[in-house]
Parts: sequence; structure tokens; C-alpha cells
Amino acid sequence: MVLLLRKMTYFHNKNFLMRKKIVAGNWKMNKVLDEAVALTSELVNMAKDEVRNDAKIILCPPAIYLTTIQKYIENEPNFALAAQNCSDKVSGAFTGEISAQMLQSIGVQYVLIGHSERRQYFNETNALLAEKVNTALANGVSPIFCCGESLEQRQNDDYIGFVKNQLTESLFHLSEEQLKSVVIAYEPIWAIGTGLTASAEQAQDMHAALRAHIASKYGADVADEISILYGGSVTAASAPELFAAPDIDGGLVGGASLKSREFTNIIKAR
Repeated sequence: MVLLLRKMTYFHNKNFLMRKKIVAGNWKMNKVLDEAVALTSELVNMAKDEVRNDAKIILCPPAIYLTTIQKYIENEPNFALAAQNCSDKVSGAFTGEISAQMLQSIGVQYVLIGHSERRQYFNETNALLAEKVNTALANGVSPIFCCGESLEQRQNDDYIGFVKNQLTESLFHLSEEQLKSVVIAYEPIWAIGTGLTASAEQAQDMHAALRAHIASKYGADVADEISILYGGSVTAASAPELFAAPDIDGGLVGGASLKSREFTNIIKAR
């Protein structure tokens, strides 16, 4: 089955090099303001000096820094800004929440939706994430939709089915045009901070399965346009092999994105 998926992927992806190449840095709840500004400045300067590929570089700082970071990248065409979360509500009495409309109003182009930590710590369900996707798209903000399986789920024979179901329940109500505005990020949760490592082959197999799943609903042409990122503890050492896989279109980077040299080297791997 895996071999068949890989063959299908190479066949369908004759135009895969036309997909958007993306390297996104999720800072999570890290950095105080001065550190965030310094990191952004370093990344912008390093990218100008060293990056020669066409990767889109997306920074995902804590929400409190979004407007500040925007000022440092607004004239940098290869950079974009993403929020780490948004509400499923349009507006109202929801203290502490941030709406997609608010994000759009300050120039935020992307938003992470369904990150494994949001699913685990805040009990976000597939149904709730579908509403967040709807709200983001309605306000012109592109979702970076995260999906993935835990170690327990990985050890289950139907772990691929589990991740495919996350897409089905949160994305497959969208129209073709709406789906084309979504970026997907596959996170093997079992390989994040556990000492275990997902091989490039394991990552490619899952990306191929997800692209085939999209094709089963929307057709191969639509599936070939969707950027699918890998989000399993990407490092400068692992990035070249991962990013060389035909169905891996870049990375959603966690800890390594907090180090300008490491993150720049990952970007250069594209």
C-alpha cells in the first residue's frame, strides 16, 4: 500500500515543483519583546544575505508581538506573518480571544489552526477547528491546518486513517477554491520531544497518503496545488532530506525557529 501511494504521488505530482514552498517558524510562548525583535531582525538580514530559493518564510510569534514584528517584515516580499491561533467566533463577549477579522485588520496573512498543543491542552475538536477554518477564510486569512497522530495512535494499525479523518472532519466541507487557500502541516506528535525520530520515508509516506486523500475528494489537480508541510522537530541537519521528498513542501518548525542561524539553514534547505 505504501509503495502504491508513493507511485501515485510521483505520477500526480508532475507539477509539484509549482507548489508554494513554505518554511514557517512557530515561536510558541517564547521570547520577550526585545528578543523577538532581535530574532526577526537577524532572520531578515540573514535571508537577504544567504537565501537564494523562493521559499515563503512565515513567522508565527506570540499574538502580543504581531504588530511589532509586522513592521520589520512588511517590506520583505519573502516574509509573511501568522498568528498561532484565532477564535471560531466573529466577535462578541469572549474575553481574551482574538478574531480572524482582527488578524486581517493588522495584516496577518496566515493563522495556525489545530496545532497538536491546542488539541491536547485546550481540547480543540475537529468540529471546532472546522469553524475556525471557516472564520479565517471568511476574513481573508489562510489557515495552516495542523494534523497528526500520537505515539499510541501511531502504534494502531489505522493511524493513517486517524489523520485522514482530521482532514475529513475539519476541511472537506470546503469548496475547491477555499481549500486552495489552506496550507496543511503534518505533525507526528510521537516524534516531537520524545527522543523518537520520524524518518524522511515515514514522513513522505504520510504526506503522500494525505495528498491522495485530498485527491479522492477534490481530484488530483487540486491536491497537487496544496502545500503540505512537515512539522516533526525539523532541524538544519534533517531538513535537506525531508524537503527533498516529492510530497513535502517545507516545514512547520518549532524550537529550531527560535535560533536565527538554525532557522536560516533550514530555510536554505529548500
